[in-house]
Amino acid sequence: LEAAIMSMALNMILAIPLSIAYVISALLIIPLVTHGISRISLFQAWTQPVWLILQVLPLIFIALHETSAFEQWLTFPGSRTEPGDSNSFNILLFGSASAVIFPLIAQNGEQADFLRFLPEKTPTNKIQWWLAVIGAGPGWVIFGVIKLLIGSFLAVLALNHGMLPSLASDPAHMYAMAFTYITSNPDIALWLTGIFVVISQLKINVTNAYAGSIAWGNFFSRLTHSHPGRVVWLFFNVTIALMLMELGLYQAFESILITYACLVVAWVGSVVADLVINKP
Repeated sequence: LEAAIMSMALNMILAIPLSIAYVISALLIIPLVTHGISRISLFQAWTQPVWLILQVLPLIFIALHETSAFEQWLTFPGSRTEPGDSNSFNILLFGSASAVIFPLIAQNGEQADFLRFLPEKTPTNKIQWWLAVIGAGPGWVIFGVIKLLIGSFLAVLALNHGMLPSLASDPAHMYAMAFTYITSNPDIALWLTGIFVVISQLKINVTNAYAGSIAWGNFFSRLTHSHPGRVVWLFFNVTIALMLMELGLYQAFESILITYACLVVAWVGSVVADLVINKP
């Protein structure tokens, strides 16, 4: 999914066919992940300042030049509202939106791959240790909610600018519109969008690819009692991702996530029950 978003950005900037953009997005991840967490950490550290600036700058310009945008966001009636409809709460639409968001719960599980590298807890680092565990585990929900709110704000802004709903939900098109508040040159706005989206998706996907390679390695080592190495499972994971992209995952991901959400929530419930009830 993340690589599909990145491919959409490459398609916008360079007019590369999506099928080829999918291959590029998949292959770019491999050299960043083959050397494990040390190279991933280095990549995350070097790209963080650029990512933060490109993330926040358009929001600041929108706040300065579009003072009514925040109010329009809060009073947005929804894209499916028909003339004469009331703005009352719709449980079915809320359930549909929740089904798309619930799979993000699984991202808390991915954080465990980074928490494995925490030093041992000692009396001197006890406070920092707990802050890291809570912040990178359940505390990650706070960052997730902030990202969701920013995304919905930009989507409403894009719709108010006349963008089609199918495009307004795509991060590349959202930020292409947001960067027009910084520069009146459409080419510069497009390139800023491309750089931001590519960096963002790479930062997410190095974690996905790394966590996926570990998951496949653990699964098959228990099943077959052999382990050819994490890099083998990295290529396996990336190949599956590429196949899903080429088959049109991005166009069908809403219907896929509705089923996946049920599985994820059930899995998290089982894990919590095991840790809270069975283990003690």
